[in-house]
Amino acid sequence: MREISYARAGMEAVTEEMNRDPKTIHLATDAPPAMVEEFGAARVRATPIAENAFSGIAIGAAGSGYRPIVNWSMVTFSFVAMDQIVNQASKIHYMFGGQQTFPIVFRSSVGGGTNLAAQHSQSPYSMFMNLAGLKMILPSTPYDMKGLLKSAIRDNNPVLSFESTRLMGVKGEVPEDDYTIPLGVADVKRTGSDITVVALAWLVHEALAAAEVMEKEGVSVEVVDPRTLYPMDNDTIRASVQKTGRLVIADEAGPTAGASAEIAALVTEDATTFAAMKAPLCRVCALQVPIPYSPGLEDHVFPNRHRIIAGIREVMSAG
Repeated sequence: MREISYARAGMEAVTEEMNRDPKTIHLATDAPPAMVEEFGAARVRATPIAENAFSGIAIGAAGSGYRPIVNWSMVTFSFVAMDQIVNQASKIHYMFGGQQTFPIVFRSSVGGGTNLAAQHSQSPYSMFMNLAGLKMILPSTPYDMKGLLKSAIRDNNPVLSFESTRLMGVKGEVPEDDYTIPLGVADVKRTGSDITVVALAWLVHEALAAAEVMEKEGVSVEVVDPRTLYPMDNDTIRASVQKTGRLVIADEAGPTAGASAEIAALVTEDATTFAAMKAPLCRVCALQVPIPYSPGLEDHVFPNRHRIIAGIREVMSAG
C-alpha cells in the first residue's frame, strides 16, 4: 500500500470531498493555488485575516445549503472566532429546533515540537469539549487523518478537527480507495494485558515506543487512541482498563480540566471498570505553564516516551 504524509492525507480528504459534493467550499486566509486551479476561486476563498468574520460567513453558508471547510491554520486563531463558535456554531442546530443542519468543519493545528512559543504551541481542545453541540476529532496517523476528516466533512453539523503539528510530515499507509472512519470510535493501536495507555495524537507514537521498551522488561502494554474527543468512545477505553486493571493517560495538553481528566473520570465513574483497577491511574501531561520558545525548555514542558515509561513503572509498582 502507498505511504503518504499526515498533511497530504488531510489535503486528499478535502479535495476528494470537494469533488464528491459541489456544495463543499473552502475558506482560509490563503487559497492553495492547486485547489483554486481545480475548483475555482468561487469555491476556494482567500479571506482577510479576520477569523471571526470568515467563521461567521461559513456558519451562514452552512445554513444556506453549503458545506464549508474553514482552515484557521493554528488553533491560536480560533480564539478570535470564539463568539462564532461558542454562541453560534455550537448552539444553532438546537436553536433552530433541529429543523436546519449546519455542516461545517473547522480545522486547526495543535501542539508543540516546532518551537513556535507560547501562542502557537497550544492544545486547548478541552475548552471546546465543554460546549454541547460540537464534535471533535484528533487524528494520530495519516490513515486516521483522512478517514476521520472525510467523516467530519460529511457530518451534518459542526466538527472541529485538531491536527498535531508534530505529525504533519509523518508518513503512513493510506488506501487510494475511498473510505471513512466513523466519529466516536477509538482504535486499539497495540494489544496488551498488563496496563493500558490511552494516548492522544503525537503521544500515541510515543506510547507505542514506550510499549516496546516495557516489553523488554516483561510488561505488556495496550495502547488505545480515542481518535475522537467528542463523542468519546467510553466503551473501548473501559473495556481495555477492565482487561488490564491499570491505566496511564498521555496528553500533550495541560492536566487541569483537560481531556486526560475526562478520560480519568469516564474510567473511575464506571463501577465495573473502577472495581477492576489494581492501582491508581497516572496522567502524563504537559506542565501547567505557557509553552517556552527555547527548544530545551519546550522539551521539558511536554510529555514524551520517557515520562510515559516512568508513568507505566509507577503504576505497575503500585499494584
